Amino acid sequence: MTTALYSHDACLDHDPGRHHPERPDRLRAVAGALSPDDFPDLIRRAAPLGTREQIERVHPAAFADHIFDAVPEFGTVALDPDTQLSPGSGDAALRAMGALCDSTDAVINGDVKNAFCSVRPPGHHAEAGRAMGFCLFNNVAVAAHHALAVHGLERVAVVDFDVHHGNGTQAIFENDPNLLYASSHQFPAYPGTGAASETGVGNLFNTPLAPGTGSEPFRAAYRDIIFPAIRNFSPDLLIISAGFDGHFQDPLCQLNLTTEDFRWVSEELVVLAEGVCAGRLVSALEGGYDLEALAESAAVHVSALEGA
Repeated sequence: MTTALYSHDACLDHDPGRHHPERPDRLRAVAGALSPDDFPDLIRRAAPLGTREQIERVHPAAFADHIFDAVPEFGTVALDPDTQLSPGSGDAALRAMGALCDSTDAVINGDVKNAFCSVRPPGHHAEAGRAMGFCLFNNVAVAAHHALAVHGLERVAVVDFDVHHGNGTQAIFENDPNLLYASSHQFPAYPGTGAASETGVGNLFNTPLAPGTGSEPFRAAYRDIIFPAIRNFSPDLLIISAGFDGHFQDPLCQLNLTTEDFRWVSEELVVLAEGVCAGRLVSALEGGYDLEALAESAAVHVSALEGA
């Protein structure tokens, strides 16, 4: 058993506009960093289409209809100032969700040890009934509910190290004691949520970090708060919202992390998963908008998964 890499060319066809930071070149940068020459042992899988049944475990049918009906035949349509649809956005969103659900199946069934889903659009800002922050549907939340409904798991944890707080994942999880959400993020920053006082039903663990924080407070947040919370929760599956926009080169925030911080947190999460859920781990690309930093960070992240 080894690591699976899920992606699909359809995810390149979601094009929110020429100057938008969440651009198709992000996936091209990751693909280049994870080339067969550099990662010959990766199991490479094309992301299947997600299904309406998978979507509707998290998102109301009327909301899904609204998103798909809004996909234009040409040009772009704005759902909000940050979140755009293009003609390929519907299929891209379905491939992103399909990657998360299929990789969840593969990991739980023991076909692979773990998986990284290099897909877009990202998902962690999407609430049950609202697309926002570059996100249409909440990919990790869909995967978590898929694991509970299809595989009968009792507990699923999501760890989110994107520089922005995953307000959507938190809102979907906050009243469900079978789901845990733990996040490190810059605060204050978009979307303005993620205070340490936001604890849900004892299943939310937010570790806000001031701009300019750097490596040591980031790592301390995991050692002191997030890792112990996950161990205590003892999930059956660990899902990572892997955003690399905390990197010091990234243009959207100022957390000042390094590539080595992403290597460290990835390796530690792999070890943690081994201890609490037999290594069952699925990771999904979220943010990361400097192409060089994104490529380097994704590479060390996947290297950590392969080292499991």
